[in-house]
Amino acid sequence: MKNNYTDSAKRTIEIEKEAIALLHDRIDENFELACDLMSSCKGRVIVTGMGKSGHIANKIAATLASTGTPSFFVHPGEASHGDLGMITSNDVILAISNSGNTSEITTIIPLIKRMGAPLISMTGKSDSTLALQSDVNLDISIKEEACPLGLAPTSSTTVTLVMGDALAVALLESKGFSEQDFAFSHPGGSLGKKLLLTISDLMHIGSRIPRVKTGTPLSEGLMEITEKGLGLTAVVDHDNKLIGLFTDGDLRRSIDNQINFKTTSIDQVMTTNCKTIHSDMLAAEALNIMEQNKITGLLVTTTDNKVVGVVHMHDLIRAGVI
Repeated sequence: MKNNYTDSAKRTIEIEKEAIALLHDRIDENFELACDLMSSCKGRVIVTGMGKSGHIANKIAATLASTGTPSFFVHPGEASHGDLGMITSNDVILAISNSGNTSEITTIIPLIKRMGAPLISMTGKSDSTLALQSDVNLDISIKEEACPLGLAPTSSTTVTLVMGDALAVALLESKGFSEQDFAFSHPGGSLGKKLLLTISDLMHIGSRIPRVKTGTPLSEGLMEITEKGLGLTAVVDHDNKLIGLFTDGDLRRSIDNQINFKTTSIDQVMTTNCKTIHSDMLAAEALNIMEQNKITGLLVTTTDNKVVGVVHMHDLIRAGVI
């Protein structure tokens, strides 16, 4: 008989949806107190859990840490063998156990209490050892696991993860955590690159800048464009101040107008009043200028209009800004 994978998957999703829906009524004064304890924590939020709860605890710690609440995971089994030294009285402990009686966690409760660190728990049983010994207990009980045997943690771990996300987002919003803050903890991600990279990190400088002096024959300007490979060249005066810009687009127009490349000065066909940017501008801002003006390159100038760099769309692509 063929297995009906689709029906099984849909049943699993429905059971877990119902389990998540029950959390709405549990966002109460206990949730508020848990947030207050974590928000006022002078140390770190230490998240712990065993087995599947441990995997979820690890993810919750990572989410908290990346959204403005310093946090890390401590394995409860290892805590009894030295890792408890990672916890201080300035920390807040978030302990996760569906049964609330996980031996590895209940073993370290007296030590946490002696240390004086606040203890927040997430349990499926409000009368369990962990729940009763906690300063705050968050109810993550469920009606049933999605596993038809009722054995594999499924609905219970999903509900735990959602409760953890609710804590993280509530804390994020209360602290006014911004995209810029997020980027600093994710410098390798696409958001980090968009929000942290500046033009000075990407621009071509020195001899890599395509530029010619005013009055240069158009043929020499084309050689400069070809040599530097950026599809443009700056036209500057003797003080390196920007006079104009000649691009591939200007070249096409020159060809259409049958201009003599040897006798024509680049000044006669260049674009004046071209778009420029400053080196401290965010790369994402430069990208926006390029997209809005349908151009692929920008000259970088100083406040007194001297050319100090150039950035091309390809530079932004390579850097992952796009």
